Amino acid sequence: MNYSISFILGTCLMFAACKQGGEDHAHDSAFSHSHGPSVDASEVGHMETTVGLTVEQMKSIDLHVSEIEQRNLTSSIKANGLLNVPSQNKAAINSLYNGVVEKIYVRPGSAVSAGQAIVNLINPDIISLQEEYLSLVPKITMAQTDLQRQKDLIAGQAGAVKHVQAAEATLEELRIRRAALGRQLTLMGIGIDKLTTDNLSSRIVVRSPIRGTVGNVLVNMGAHVGPATLVADVIDNAQLHLDLYVYEKDLPYVKKGQSITFILTNQPGRSYQAEVFSIGTTFENETKAIAVHCEVNGNIKGLIEGMSVTAQLNVSDERVSALPSEAIVNHDGHDYVFLVIKEEPHHGHEGDAHTHSHAADAFFFERIPVKKGPSELGYTGVTLLSEVPTDAKFVTKGGFFLLSKMTNAGEAHQH
Repeated sequence: MNYSISFILGTCLMFAACKQGGEDHAHDSAFSHSHGPSVDASEVGHMETTVGLTVEQMKSIDLHVSEIEQRNLTSSIKANGLLNVPSQNKAAINSLYNGVVEKIYVRPGSAVSAGQAIVNLINPDIISLQEEYLSLVPKITMAQTDLQRQKDLIAGQAGAVKHVQAAEATLEELRIRRAALGRQLTLMGIGIDKLTTDNLSSRIVVRSPIRGTVGNVLVNMGAHVGPATLVADVIDNAQLHLDLYVYEKDLPYVKKGQSITFILTNQPGRSYQAEVFSIGTTFENETKAIAVHCEVNGNIKGLIEGMSVTAQLNVSDERVSALPSEAIVNHDGHDYVFLVIKEEPHHGHEGDAHTHSHAADAFFFERIPVKKGPSELGYTGVTLLSEVPTDAKFVTKGGFFLLSKMTNAGEAHQH
């Protein structure tokens, strides 16, 4: 449980009330009953690991304290990577036929569905294909009639088998030609089911083969395009993948199905989830890093291909003693937390400069070395490297101020 400055100020009021009553023990704060060893204020200046604060200072920095909690924290390894879209979810859109751009239906960023029109092209030559397709209809009807007549002659023993075979071959040839033309016209975007002599078209409709978002439109109105011309590209970010690059030393800790938490390198305010589905077998670009392919889960809004990410691969889940990460401060390469200890004001002689310098301090805090463990969701595992009471409380907000005050006091003492 976190205790704010209001809790600490309450203890100060208790101290003031007792002082008016003249009781000797009234000089102890509320912390004196349960929060650590006694510290004589006259000794504080000689203890490099202890610092005192006045009530006003504690209020100004909104100091908070808390007991150590037991939490399930996940140990992890870090890796960098990029967001990527699989090739089957990216489309480079071309026209299968030559034409001049007549109309553009989309712009960069437009959402499109599979089969949606991207551009219209004009090509007068395709009118002749439609003409031929329509002319095959009566020819096929005539061929069917001729085949039936030849069969009737055979039945009446008045015809020859070879004539029946020739009629069948002619009919089959016409059907094949019609099917081929129909397929060509369909690829051009012309609906053959509704094709008549009254609606012959010179337009070719170029459509998107997949759903997604238009990345670029690469043609202009009036431009001549052909099969080698890229018209536009479409990306389906719904199938976004994450490619992480894990160094050789960390590879033994990576496995399929492993959960991953990642953030955008340039936008660290929000985290996302992914899961390993494939692990590479070769080093990337002559480095000691191997690609680990992950599927992004959950809400992917705001994620696009090519974004750089920083990820944590969760290795194990363990229950550890933990404090808010803000409670841990670093000095000269070592990690510390501040233990709340009780005050015993020093009754020195008037004029004692050392005593006077600490007379206004209301509480004292002792710097305790710790070893950091796994971090997750704002909490970090800690191993205390000094013995403390079982009900000890630690500063969870304001530790950097205490460290700064301690450091400055130490420098002043040296001078």
